[in-house]
Amino acid sequence: MFKATQAKPFVKWAGGKSQILEEIRRRYPVGLGKNIIKYTEPFVGGGAVLFDVLTNYSLEDVFICDVNRELIITYITIRDEVDELVEILHDFEDEYLPADTNTRKTIYYRNRERFNTLKLNLDESTELAALFIFLNKTCFNGLYRVNSKGGFNVPQGGYKNPTICDSENLCTVSYAVRNVQMVYGDYWLSRNFIDENTFAYFDPPYRPLTATASFTAYSGDGFGDEQQVELARYIDEMSERGAWCVASNSDPTNIDDNDDFMDRLYAKHKIMRINANRAINSVGSRRGQIRELLIARG
Repeated sequence: MFKATQAKPFVKWAGGKSQILEEIRRRYPVGLGKNIIKYTEPFVGGGAVLFDVLTNYSLEDVFICDVNRELIITYITIRDEVDELVEILHDFEDEYLPADTNTRKTIYYRNRERFNTLKLNLDESTELAALFIFLNKTCFNGLYRVNSKGGFNVPQGGYKNPTICDSENLCTVSYAVRNVQMVYGDYWLSRNFIDENTFAYFDPPYRPLTATASFTAYSGDGFGDEQQVELARYIDEMSERGAWCVASNSDPTNIDDNDDFMDRLYAKHKIMRINANRAINSVGSRRGQIRELLIARG
């Protein structure tokens, strides 16, 4: 088992789990890497839990998917073409970091336009993956947001010295995911993978706490209450197969003590409320600690 270096997320991701990873670890199944020999993360996002599991446990089979096509292409590129990816990212870094403010702005929007051209033409190249990482590291708050035409439209961020090419981590990630199955699409594509020997972690777009909340603004997939209900049914079904399922979501009682939507939805499971610091709100004064839910088999 590869443990030389801890693989970590290669992109910033709204709602990423790095800061609450210790809480999630406490819900890992007993026997992970022994009788629990499979792992799946059907909303992989930044992959903080994925990399923790891959680094610390021996598993026979791992399956990830996500509805963000460009994210999955980037995962695949890191797995299969990491040397070429690192070379392109070094070129991006060498051009961007020494530049003055105006030149950086020109570079950013030129690269964003190029990314959207490739994206809208369904390109799957290493260049697309490199641009995905570049934009993630240099855009505002590391957000991923698209307009009505599917174009990435997040403005440039103000980072003074962003790490555009973390070659050491990219190579570590490449090794860690060398045998991982990666699929673009919805969470239910994991159905044929999950069985009684599987640990499944679900981190869907969070249910918005208010009408103007931005929890799901980056996902672009219309994940509303109906979809939350469908996911809960799916988790119930997978749990009935004997899989060890853990899920994360927002806690409606942050806003309304009487909003028991999630409690009713996951009544068959154990629901834990944990604290997390979130910086998704564009107004700095409104960022901070908030309760989130961890849902596990009872």
